[in-house]
Formats: sequence, structure tokens, C-alpha cells
Amino acid sequence: MPHIHTEPGQHDHTVSIYIIRTDFAKPKLLFHFHKKAQLYTQFGGHIEIDETPWGSVLHELREESGYDMSQLELLQPRTRPTKIGSAIVHPTPVVHATMSYHGTAEHFHTDTAYAFTTAEAPAHLPEEGESTDIILLSRDEITPEERMDDITRDTALYVVDTILPSWQPVSPTEFS
Repeated sequence: MPHIHTEPGQHDHTVSIYIIRTDFAKPKLLFHFHKKAQLYTQFGGHIEIDETPWGSVLHELREESGYDMSQLELLQPRTRPTKIGSAIVHPTPVVHATMSYHGTAEHFHTDTAYAFTTAEAPAHLPEEGESTDIILLSRDEITPEERMDDITRDTALYVVDTILPSWQPVSPTEFS
């Protein structure tokens, strides 16, 4: 989806999806080559006007990675709210941060990032028009990857170093 806000200083809300493969000797994260940015990035995209961040995760995940939600487990803190009155409780993100879009001071993305684990390859190819240049990197391979921005790198390292060992995997179907 294109940017909703196009005036200087405006923000778009985006989601990021970090997928960790656990079927190797050491965990590996998946990244795809973002055609516009010309960098390896996590999966994700803009939240459309008529969807929640979690709703965006549900469609971006399949479109960009080829994974079905049934193939994944969502990493969540061991203590988290499951009910708040009549509100819909969404998953706890691993990071919620605002950054300038490609280093410009004119446009910003406020990103909600989630982390998933899986022990299998995706059931499908990415959808038509999505990047098929997908790589798997271990923790030690992330740092020297020159075609990755600092925010993606730092978040990926945080996910593998801190979130993976301390948060629990749960079925993503617990959330609407």
C-alpha cells in the first residue's frame, strides 16, 4: 500500500514481521530484498485505513513470505493481558518505534514489530509482484550484512538475543 500521509512531517503506521527458523543448528532469521529500498528487510508493510496492525500482519505475512499463519508460532511475553473489558486485545509487539523513512526528515513510519518462530519452510511462494529474493541469516551473519539498514539489524539482533530466549511461543490464532 502506498503512503497514506504525504505531507512533510506526517507519519504512516507500519507493521514488521520477523520470522525465526528454528530447524537449523542455530536460529536463522528470514529477510527479503526490498525492491524500492534496495536493502534486505523484514517482512511487513503499511497498515491500511480499514485494518488493525494485527490485521495487516495477517495479510502481509502470506503476501510477502509465503507462510500460512498455521505454520508459525507468535512470540509473546509470559505475562500479558488476555482480556481488557470489551476491547479486542492484540498481540504484544516486540518493538513499537518511530523512524524517518529512508533517513529523510520529511516522512516517518511508526512501526509495530512482531516476532514468529517456525521449524519449516513456507508452504507457498510470495505473491505475484513481491520480492522472491529471500535469505536466511544466523545471528552472526546479520551484523556483517552490508545490504541491511541499522534499524532492521538492531531489531533483528534484539529479537534473536532477547525475545527468542525469554518470550514464549503461542498460537497466533489466540488473536483476531
